[in-house]
Amino acid sequence: MYPKDLKYDKEHEWVRLAGDVAVIGISDFAQDQLGEVVYVDLPSAGDEVIAGESFGEIESVKSVSELISPLSGEIVEVNDALGDAPETVNEDPYGDGWMLKVKVNDPAEVDELMSSDEYEAFIAEEA
Repeated sequence: MYPKDLKYDKEHEWVRLAGDVAVIGISDFAQDQLGEVVYVDLPSAGDEVIAGESFGEIESVKSVSELISPLSGEIVEVNDALGDAPETVNEDPYGDGWMLKVKVNDPAEVDELMSSDEYEAFIAEEA
């Protein structure tokens, strides 16, 4: 259910590492809990994100939630398409619904994230 090539954090973000650039989005579990996403507020390319700190907000018909960065680094690209089509987060959270691409400061941070199996167990404990 959760792609094996990704890493996950306790805030329900996922990370796909390609070299020193991490693609970040929210998990299928998170988008399901939020319901229909109607707005995503993301930072700009060139901004810094810090692991454990907010990098934006996601708004659904149910609530507004902070987006928490799983890693520290410089944003090299933002998924601007979400501005016009925030529902993409619901439709394809691991593909076109990605949010940020970040040049990672410390690759060891990725190793501290959960595997898909660990994330699945974490969700089961929360339910």
